[in-house]
Parts: sequence; structure tokens; C-alpha cells
Amino acid sequence: MASVEITGLKKAFGAVEVIHGVDLHIEDGEFVALVGPSGCGKSTLLRIISGLEPASEGEIKIDGKVVNHLNPRERNIAMVFQNYALYPHMTVARNMGFNLKLSGLKRREIDIKVQEVAKLLELDALLERKPGQLSGGQRQRVAMGRAIVRNPAVFLFDEPLSNLDAKLRVQMRSEIKTLHQRVKTTSIYVTHDQIEAMTLADRVVILSGGNIEQVGSPITLYNSPQNLFVAGFIGTPSMNLIDATIVKTDSGLAALFSGGQSVPVPSHHRSLAEHQKVIVGMRPEHFALNASGAPLSGTTKLVEPTGAQTHVTFELANTSATAVLEGGIDVDIGQTLAVSIDPEKVHIFDKETGRRV
Repeated sequence: MASVEITGLKKAFGAVEVIHGVDLHIEDGEFVALVGPSGCGKSTLLRIISGLEPASEGEIKIDGKVVNHLNPRERNIAMVFQNYALYPHMTVARNMGFNLKLSGLKRREIDIKVQEVAKLLELDALLERKPGQLSGGQRQRVAMGRAIVRNPAVFLFDEPLSNLDAKLRVQMRSEIKTLHQRVKTTSIYVTHDQIEAMTLADRVVILSGGNIEQVGSPITLYNSPQNLFVAGFIGTPSMNLIDATIVKTDSGLAALFSGGQSVPVPSHHRSLAEHQKVIVGMRPEHFALNASGAPLSGTTKLVEPTGAQTHVTFELANTSATAVLEGGIDVDIGQTLAVSIDPEKVHIFDKETGRRV
């Protein structure tokens, strides 16, 4: 196991800079997810860490040693790709042991290591099969086994589940998390799926346009997004973001929406000033029916039952807002939806800077 330290990392392709001075420290044994929209630089960053792509500027340390000048094999890392990258003419056992063979290990040692990892990943019954005889989930497990058998200092995952169907992705996600809890190898995991990132990682790094927007535990990112990008990116459905103006009321400050509805300003937002333009963030799952809190209402535009929950889109301050309510509620399109929200769960962002107040 090893820590990974990235300092002042930049990457340019010709005149176009795609990574803009990234600084990141990953602890020994930590599982960190890099997440963001397409083109944010997460896969490029992973390829630079692996040595598949050179950095334009900056320094990468693995286990305290600068590795910029080392090729991928010399960095003692193992990478799992989304396309498996298995040799079709080799059996599962030979695929898993191939890198060990290149390293000069004896056949007996290779067999022992492959058997140990195959048992860990429940592949022992498949060792004599070839990749074409396996399902997508089994092939991904073989690709992971090939990485694990090398006992690397760091695992790098590049969207390893993107080729799997939804049910299998959930299953493999659980397996990867369980595997990390067993082997505790430092892991860096790239995904565009924020649910994957939130459920797997100890810490999540949110990237946008080649910059780090915020780093934190999943619960910290959910409860305390530092800017509008993070607020809108984390959470499914995404946070409702509505323009408002700070006003004074008899009971203190409030955020006033167009149309006259308002929510009290949470007690911890003390730096706001009257007439300040803000954006109010409210998570869909924090709306409630028949509960105490700030009352809000609007015309129902869309009702989406999902079983345990019902997603209701309604008009609030000339904006489409979404509420996640208990399943089975009786609400029709065109009907007024009346909900409430706890003011302490309301997020306030400065409209000019986009930063959390």
C-alpha cells in the first residue's frame, strides 16, 4: 500500500490546457473517487498518475517517491479498464497470471497466487474458461483479479462498470467495496456516476473543467456543497436551485422568491445582507407533506411513481422544482401541491460568485 500525492499538476494538449494545477493527497489505504461530467479531466488525471500520459507540469509521488520519470510498470500500480482488456486466446488463469509471468515468477508461484485471488473473487470454477465464454460481470472480475494478483501499491479504476447493465453494476459495486475492505489497497476510481462515487469512496473529488471543485466525504459533499456546481451535481434528483432576494421579516431574514413565497434563512447563514441576490438550494427529498416548516406550493406538472417514492415536478417561483415524496400519494397534474421544508436544510449561495454563503 502507498499514499499518492499530486502537486501543481497541469496537462496541456498543444495550446489547450485540460488540467489546471491540481493538488491532491490520497492517504495510504484510502479509496478516492474522481467524479465529474464528461470532459472534466478525470480520466486524463488517472492516466497521468498511471504513467500512460505525461504531465505538462507538476509532481506525482507514490509512497513518497517522485514517479514522473517512471514508466507504468515501474510505478507499481495496477489499472482496471472499462473494456476489460483481456487476451481472448488465454484462459482465465493465464490472463490473471500473465503479468506475473512477465515479471519472471516461477509457474508454481504464479499458480498459487492466481488460485488465492480466484478464490477471493469466486472465479475458481472458471479458471480454464476463455473470456468469450464469460459474462460481462465475470470478465470484469477477471480483469480485477489480474490487477489484484500483482499486489500493487495502488489500484486505478477507469470507469470499470460502465459496460455493465444496471443490475450488474449494483452487484459489482458491492463486490468492489467488499474487496477494498479486505485488501485495503490505496484505490483511485474514475466514474461519471455520482451514485457510484458516493457509495464506494471514502472521499470524493469533484472535477469540472480541469479543476477540483471540492473534496470531501460523501456525506460532507451532500450536506455542505461549497458552490453551485457541486450542489447541482451531487444528489439524485439534483438539488432545486431557485433565484431569491434576502429580505427582513418580523422573525428575521428570509429568502424571497418571485411570486411572493419565501423561506426563512437558516440560523447559520449570518453573513447575508438585506437586498442581497442569492440562489436558494433545496433538495427534493427534504420536501414533506403535512409537516412543520416553511410552506411552499405550486402547480403540479409531472408525477413519476417509482414504488417506494413518488417524484413530483411542480412550478415554484416560475421554476420547475422536484419533490421526492412517499409512494402512493394522491396528486394529479394541474393540482396545487403544498409542501414544506425545514429551514435548517435550506442551502444559500451567493448569486454573483456561486459560492456557498
